[in-house]
Amino acid sequence: MESARKFAEQFTISLDSEMDFDGWRKAARTLALAGAPSSAVTFLTPSAASQFLFTEASSPLPQPAGDTTFNVSKIFVEKAQTASHHSDPDRYDFLYHLLVRVLDEPNLLRIASDSDIRRLEAMVKSVRRDAHKMHAFVRFRKVGEVDASDDEARYVAWFEPDHFIVEREAGFFMRRFAQMNWSILTPKGSIHWNRQTLTVGPPAKRSDAPAEDATEELWRTYFSNIFNPARLKVKAMQSEMPKKYWKNMPEAALIPDLIAGAENRAKAMVAAMPSVPPPTHAAIRDRHWKGAEMGETGNTLPPPANDLETLRKQAETCRLCPLHEPATQTVFGEGPADAPLVFVGEQPGDKEDISGQPFIGPAGQLFDATLQDAGIDRSTVYVTNAVKHFKFQPRGKFRLHQKPNGDEIQTCRWWLGQELKLIDPDLTVALGATAAQSLLGRSVAVTKERGRIVESDEGQRVFITVHPSFLLRIPDERRKADERARFRDDMIAVRELMAA
Repeated sequence: MESARKFAEQFTISLDSEMDFDGWRKAARTLALAGAPSSAVTFLTPSAASQFLFTEASSPLPQPAGDTTFNVSKIFVEKAQTASHHSDPDRYDFLYHLLVRVLDEPNLLRIASDSDIRRLEAMVKSVRRDAHKMHAFVRFRKVGEVDASDDEARYVAWFEPDHFIVEREAGFFMRRFAQMNWSILTPKGSIHWNRQTLTVGPPAKRSDAPAEDATEELWRTYFSNIFNPARLKVKAMQSEMPKKYWKNMPEAALIPDLIAGAENRAKAMVAAMPSVPPPTHAAIRDRHWKGAEMGETGNTLPPPANDLETLRKQAETCRLCPLHEPATQTVFGEGPADAPLVFVGEQPGDKEDISGQPFIGPAGQLFDATLQDAGIDRSTVYVTNAVKHFKFQPRGKFRLHQKPNGDEIQTCRWWLGQELKLIDPDLTVALGATAAQSLLGRSVAVTKERGRIVESDEGQRVFITVHPSFLLRIPDERRKADERARFRDDMIAVRELMAA
């Protein structure tokens, strides 16, 4: 398309704001249809325009050269929209250049070695990382009357993002602090919430935000209590919590002393006796194991059930492998009985073992958030695990996850097979190697088969990806952000497969 038509004139497009992606998209579509090369197009944001003494109004857009429509992939649009929040002053020019290339080279996004694609991915990752930091490090301070009621109280936070992400991340804070009146002030813009309406405001100064309030002592108390000296890795901590954010975080003042005393606190933790099971453990076991004592199911397979509820009750009394002994209860799958999409994980964790529900722990919360970002409604899918009991090793006050072995996976495979037979989904997603092994009946190298659709011996379509717990275990913050973005892309691919 670059060479389709020669342009003697230059086109300068003034955008309404730093985040005017819709304005860019509309102009870029018209210019691309007219065959305007990227070398003839300049987009100006307000900050870029302010650097020029005389700024011309937007140039009249050219007329299309031929076709009046074109299509690009949803993935390109999503990545371009994310990259538009980057602070690079040339970002909109670059995105138009990339659009022209994508129209000429439809498979360009798949060429990871291409310099433009590397630049796009780096911009997207940087914006997502900045958003992650904003979610983690915004600290509200109460302003006005100290004893004001919750309805009257107002909270203000100061944050210094690297990119133009404030308006983009407003939804996160609206959901998380829905019942508070708050403002978040930054050098790149501000947002204000009155429990009903969001207002977007201009950039602010540090002096516009309060310096300190009474709640800061609560932050310091909370941080000192959740600090785990046994897992202290100073470099990793500073990667996750860079020093540039410390000046606006009340708990950061405690960090030097916590690091200095970490060794002695860790020794005290090791010396502590293992904790006993929670008080609810025996009661839950008695309720679920009553059937086993009466001879139902127990150590033999039951006849195939006709519905999921019957299968669930049969699984409650399963003792086909030793994992039932220390576990609190069987954790069966959840979701619609006719779900077109099924997700299979490895095994329940500590929280799932106590509650009896799958995917509610930290990995489950990350899973839910990723599904939401990818446009998949969790309430419409069925989630379960390859192994139905929690396998763990006691360590102090904690129960540490242990990976199930091949025999345990094979023993529990019958239950998973019955679930899938009753649901008969259009697509099953294997979250991790254990789930893939159970579904396909063989060892699976997730790194090699990730993103592929493999047909099982039973004729089911299986999409392979990582388990969300893998993302939680990555110590390097940059790699963690990259892998989370890749997992989100996998979920988008699943959504598109279901829509096809």
